[in-house]
Amino acid sequence: MTRYQNKLFIDGKFVNGADGCTIDVFNPHDNSLITSVAEAKAEDVDRAVAAAARAFPKWSALPAAERGKLLLKLADRIEAEADELAYLEALDTGHPIRDAKNIDVLRTAACYRYFGGIADKLQGKTVPVESGFLNYVQRVPIGVVGQIVPWNFPLMFTSWKLGPALAAGNTVVMKPSEITPLSTLRIAEMMAEIGFPEGVVNIVIGYGETAGQHLAEHPGVGKISFTGSTAVGRRIVAASQGNLKRVQLELGGKGANIIFEDANLQAAVNGSAWAIFHNQGQACIAGSRLLIQERVADEFLDKFITLAKSIRIGNPLDAETEMGPLTSTIHRDRVLSYVDIARQEGGEILAGGQAPQNPDLAKGCYIEPTVVRAKATDRVSLEEVFGPFVTVTTFKDDSEALALANGTDYGLGSGLWTSNLSRAHKMAASIRAGMVWINSYKRVNPGSPFGGMGLSGYGRDMGFEAMEGYTEAQSVWVNVDAQIPPHFKR
Repeated sequence: MTRYQNKLFIDGKFVNGADGCTIDVFNPHDNSLITSVAEAKAEDVDRAVAAAARAFPKWSALPAAERGKLLLKLADRIEAEADELAYLEALDTGHPIRDAKNIDVLRTAACYRYFGGIADKLQGKTVPVESGFLNYVQRVPIGVVGQIVPWNFPLMFTSWKLGPALAAGNTVVMKPSEITPLSTLRIAEMMAEIGFPEGVVNIVIGYGETAGQHLAEHPGVGKISFTGSTAVGRRIVAASQGNLKRVQLELGGKGANIIFEDANLQAAVNGSAWAIFHNQGQACIAGSRLLIQERVADEFLDKFITLAKSIRIGNPLDAETEMGPLTSTIHRDRVLSYVDIARQEGGEILAGGQAPQNPDLAKGCYIEPTVVRAKATDRVSLEEVFGPFVTVTTFKDDSEALALANGTDYGLGSGLWTSNLSRAHKMAASIRAGMVWINSYKRVNPGSPFGGMGLSGYGRDMGFEAMEGYTEAQSVWVNVDAQIPPHFKR
């Protein structure tokens, strides 16, 4: 029988919430109860922030290479326990287990390894100033940082958030989603086992309106890093104003995926299916708007719809499953509501639009891969659905494609498929998005910054940009001649 860690992790110990309340965690395959976890409220967040504040002086003073070694040890441990972590992630989130093991676990380990490796490579600089003075700028950690992450990739988000924050010398209070906390708690347990000092990382599971809100408002937190919806991002900004804490936001997206007539159509079909149906479309960077050049639209759609209908939907613990359930009943119903919205606006359902008819999946949160022909101005083309739901719109030429791509207030990810590299580079430079993929989609790497523009937020996860985001630039002036300054000299 699998053991699930189900308590809060505060000051190096697993503890119950102060008032003893719990939250039920369900398996989205059949909505059965997996376990109940301790619920954190304001008092628990206070305890976690206090523990992180106590741990900060020693952790930040630890040589950066020593902090890096612990992150490297964690990466090794994650790889050694890949099967367990993949099982937890598939059970809790609905990710197909083959993706959880071959993508999520490997990316998580790679991200911790990257930040473990660059922990001692964050350099300052010297600035040429007037004679007699030395000026140098060093990067110093912020202190206690709060991190609030969603339910769609909980395991990977531990590394995206904890990796750079810890490497830079900060201590952390993380609030994972109450829907999918199990892999995060297991990572915390691993960190304790391999020797991370008490209080350096604290995990509080709770609801956004209670634990999340209190963490965002907390005067003891120097930065809040949030991944989630744009609506909640606005609330995070408002909550941060009390002590003017730094804020990093990775919010919603409505990724345009552009198919030009000179594209390798089979590659574009396969890549576009990955862009929207991987993890059941529950990704902020999903290619949820297909923009297809008119002359190849019919051929592309014939191939794309055939592929979509062939995707194997099933129990995420089955190694043959290609698409599992959405992560909760509430979210499944929300995604299905957009099918009704599409019909009301005159859209055409080209594929899917319903739960699969397989009786073995009837209790779960399943939706068929859904393809909808819609106008660029329809709600389904402008609002983030966050499911296996893609809209299709056609265009005539490059200028119309660019206008359509930039036709939303989001600016996170975007892709384009063409054999014309001149067009590719020009389009990439003109698309308002933090990430653009050419003849590919949804590629990520720990060394490459991840984040958006516009309503998709600001700041970056991963890369050296993330390390800089978890530090402050401190300017130090040295009077090397040791002379008395001239002003008011007696």
